[in-house]
Amino acid sequence: MQKIVILSITLFSIALAISCSSQGGASTSTSDTPTAAYKRLYAAVKSKNTEAIKGEMSKQSITFVQSVSAVQKKTIEEVYSNGLTGTTFSETMPELRDERVKDNMGAIEVYNSKESKWEDLPFVLEDGKWKLALGDAFKGTFVSPGKGRDQKEKEAANATSNTGIHLGPPANANTQGMTINTQPNSTASNSKANGK
Repeated sequence: MQKIVILSITLFSIALAISCSSQGGASTSTSDTPTAAYKRLYAAVKSKNTEAIKGEMSKQSITFVQSVSAVQKKTIEEVYSNGLTGTTFSETMPELRDERVKDNMGAIEVYNSKESKWEDLPFVLEDGKWKLALGDAFKGTFVSPGKGRDQKEKEAANATSNTGIHLGPPANANTQGMTINTQPNSTASNSKANGK
């Protein structure tokens, strides 16, 4: 009798574990990420598949491409050719870093080797899939999930920099015949140099 109870509890525990694990997978309906979306976009650009590129764009980005096409008098295929980002010009998958997600908005930094700088690319979760959201950013409906690493590093560098503002004569000043000293305490020096 005791063996039957132990066996029943064990079978019930196994059934419960299987049931919970399958429900857990269903509750997170997407394992997609902005990083995975960028990788799909890069592959679509490299294969020159306009429909696949378009499939990685948000609805607002598709509308944006149509507007750009009309204004620039280019075909839709020409506008989509680089996936709306210079990072896809790289021969190999560019370096990706600093994925940030808040609600249905996301961003990742992608290294643009052509311009030697990081691009912070916006993504939006639409229909259960992350999509490039440049059209959303252009329209002003994209809300950044936070500052990117590149922006934080630049701000930190500016905060610790002692170069300050270049001191020089005002652009519209009449400095003819004057000696201008741009060193600290220049007021006293200028007075002496100007004979005051």
